[in-house]
Amino acid sequence: MASEAMYDLKSLLSSEGRDFLIRNNGDQVKISSLSGKIVGLYFSAGWCPPCRFFTPKLAKVYKELASENNDFEVVFISSDGDEYSFEAYFLRMPWLSIPFEDSETKTKLKSLFQLSGIPHLVVIDGNGKVSSDDGVDLVRDFGVDAYPFTSDRKKQLLIQKEEEAKRNNQTIDSLLVSTSRNYVVSNDGNQIPVYELEGKLIGLYFSKQGHEDCGNFTPKLIEAYNKLKKKEENFEIVFISLDEEEDENLFKEAFKTMPWLALPFKDERCQELKLYFEVTHIPALVIIGQDGKTSNPNAVELIKGHGIDAYPFTPKNLDVLDDIPNARLESQSPKPTFYDL
Repeated sequence: MASEAMYDLKSLLSSEGRDFLIRNNGDQVKISSLSGKIVGLYFSAGWCPPCRFFTPKLAKVYKELASENNDFEVVFISSDGDEYSFEAYFLRMPWLSIPFEDSETKTKLKSLFQLSGIPHLVVIDGNGKVSSDDGVDLVRDFGVDAYPFTSDRKKQLLIQKEEEAKRNNQTIDSLLVSTSRNYVVSNDGNQIPVYELEGKLIGLYFSKQGHEDCGNFTPKLIEAYNKLKKKEENFEIVFISLDEEEDENLFKEAFKTMPWLALPFKDERCQELKLYFEVTHIPALVIIGQDGKTSNPNAVELIKGHGIDAYPFTPKNLDVLDDIPNARLESQSPKPTFYDL
């Protein structure tokens, strides 16, 4: 397979009597200058509508990478039928090209990389190995973020795209329901269907028994929770235990002191949610809005500093709260006295 081979760019792109590529202004560029660079072999033609649509996208990526001094170059391999069409199309391209008249090299490359359609972009890394033979999809779907156009980068971007889709479609069900469970539990052992949480403001409380910071914060959160319940606010908390080696009896004993709901003991979703919300420090209180979307990745400091005054615990509310002491201070400051001269 061509994609598993190693290539010497000079051997690949040169022909007898020619060791250069051309720019659209007629300048010649030595093929040897591409050594160590990431090179995209761009199979395209001016008569091809998908090519004409894709070329500006590739040009945008090319120019962005060039502005960042990345070692990325593109070589145009034309499928145009005449030199006039080639030149007219090549004028739109900021990169290099194999000369139109070198049909032998173009045919060799099309055969070597098993060209079945255009546009087609094969990316060769700095060591001469094909890093991607679906460069068109990478550029079209991810733009400059696809650089350096490797299979690993593609996997990473696809995972990010999947995570982004999950977040865009996030609901209380998608967060808390699993294939084997559609409920959360109360501290008296009752199972509460997750759908009963829909339309509420939800706090996902990541905590661990025996952790000093969690032990200090939990009573403050209980106080705030009870006050909000007394005010009949549409708010609920779900405890996400991060204890990995905890005894179930110890879990139940600790949960008895909490007035809210929880995921069951050692539920698989606990660690999944920790990763999903990138929880690196505990305690953490992720606020989920009534629409099921994340409204605050961690409201712990808000509650520590302002208690229920911070409700509904959005970062925007912090700006308002921070302005209150300044406003009070200004109102209590003595007014200046003015004297007639």
